[in-house]
Amino acid sequence: MSWKLFELLLQASLMTIFVSFISILAGLVIAIVLSAMRMSGNRWLYATTGMFISFFRGVPLLVQLLLIFNLLPLIGITLPSLATAIIGLSLCTAAYQAENLRGGFEGVPIGLIESAEMAGFSRTQSFFWIRTPIALRMTFPALVNEAILILKASSLVSVVGLVELTKMAQNLAASTYQPLPIFASAGLIYLVINWGVAMVGRRVENALPGLPAK
Repeated sequence: MSWKLFELLLQASLMTIFVSFISILAGLVIAIVLSAMRMSGNRWLYATTGMFISFFRGVPLLVQLLLIFNLLPLIGITLPSLATAIIGLSLCTAAYQAENLRGGFEGVPIGLIESAEMAGFSRTQSFFWIRTPIALRMTFPALVNEAILILKASSLVSVVGLVELTKMAQNLAASTYQPLPIFASAGLIYLVINWGVAMVGRRVENALPGLPAK
């Protein structure tokens, strides 16, 4: 395993990190909106978000990526592989994060909600400025775990033509006929990246303020 080959893997890992980071952030925003829709009291919104979450949690990510990749051109939308990969990962992780956040929202002390209403907060303001920060704090470990899962799942975006760490490893293995050292090196890079995410997540979690008592 030469340094030149390992350097190519490192360069490809930057794409993996970038795609995963953007997808996790976009998925978190979508998840918050989905949670708001499910808690709005509107039956139509509740049913719609329920179907969205069920679909993206029930269908394999690989199938989702292939559906998006083949569906968009049929309706006249042509996107680069990077955008297609981010859309697929974002929608998938949004469904899982929405369910994680649901547990956090349900755990927000009712006293805080009542206090916010007495202070003049509207229902929307209370949701985004009171309940959402507390729900994120309560579900932070689950969100970090989801980030690690998305980092690993990003290896599937090669099916839409994006060259990230796994795709680069496949290309190098096919051209050098050295699959064992190349895939072992790719696995090591994934391990280091995920270990770094877990460490950062643990430090951030310890630095976050404590939760109010119910």
